[in-house]
Amino acid sequence: MKKIEMVKGAKKLVDDCARVQAGENVLIITDTVGPLSIAETLSMVCKERGAEPVIMIMSPLPVGGNDPPPPVAEAMLKAQVIFTVLSQGIFHSPSRVRAGKAGARGISLSQFEDDMFRGAIEADFIEAKKLGERLGSALRKAREARITTPAGTDLTLDLKGRGEGEKGVLVFTNIAHQPGEFGIMILEVAISPNVGTAQGVIVCDANITFFKPGLIPKEPLRAAVRHGMITAITGGTEARMLAESLAALDDPLVYTVAELGIGYNPKAKMTGRQSQDKGVYGTCHIGAGSNITWGGEIKAATHFDFLMYAPKIVLDGVVILENYKFHL
Repeated sequence: MKKIEMVKGAKKLVDDCARVQAGENVLIITDTVGPLSIAETLSMVCKERGAEPVIMIMSPLPVGGNDPPPPVAEAMLKAQVIFTVLSQGIFHSPSRVRAGKAGARGISLSQFEDDMFRGAIEADFIEAKKLGERLGSALRKAREARITTPAGTDLTLDLKGRGEGEKGVLVFTNIAHQPGEFGIMILEVAISPNVGTAQGVIVCDANITFFKPGLIPKEPLRAAVRHGMITAITGGTEARMLAESLAALDDPLVYTVAELGIGYNPKAKMTGRQSQDKGVYGTCHIGAGSNITWGGEIKAATHFDFLMYAPKIVLDGVVILENYKFHL
């Protein structure tokens, strides 16, 4: 049954999501931690479609958002379709951005494992796209966002001008049919606030994607934010681990508040793995670190996210999300 589910899911990714065509060069990137069986199944389906798949296996990256090794980065520039099956994702890496500009399209499957051919992947991506586009439209018009949660988050973001341009707002639909498009099964809509403007406090009670698994089991993590930067991280074990790990990176830019992301995948569940969690319907996350994916200029040592349950999101005084219900 497991093998059947893997093949069924791979066909959905290859045919519906990436729309792989005969003769295309397909690069499938995995690492020594990620299940090779997923890469092999994707390769088999691509080959059945008449494409030319190549699997590259690299060592795991220390943190998400880092560039892959040079041979992998170079191969990405020459591929037409890219699938990344990695324990630490490269979606926020400069190499992924360059590959998109070179005309590649692809699907990101960070922290994706065999058992995840159930759940988020079962979403009707075509139907879900309609909600994603409405969310994207709302964020493009917004000048300010306020995010509050029952756990204590109260954060204000200045969005003036951030919705302008091709990459001001990203609507992740897990559909990559055109050159430059990269899908994420997560299903999220994301915007980067103006650097230096975020104010308030983030209380992370669901998942912190810096770790694997990243579920917050007991005490929520609190991050104080002033002038767009995280100034203090407090809480339990996860808070101490995060503070120490970020300090070890020796890069002040990792504390930059870089993203508001909103999940809208009705099939996703909070599992501790970002390929599911960031897309859970009606949740949101605040990203920190790099923002180059949204046309920004911050290239930090990593990008990670604070996930929160039951957010209330207000754009310019209008509630668009509350109690897991969208008002659009």
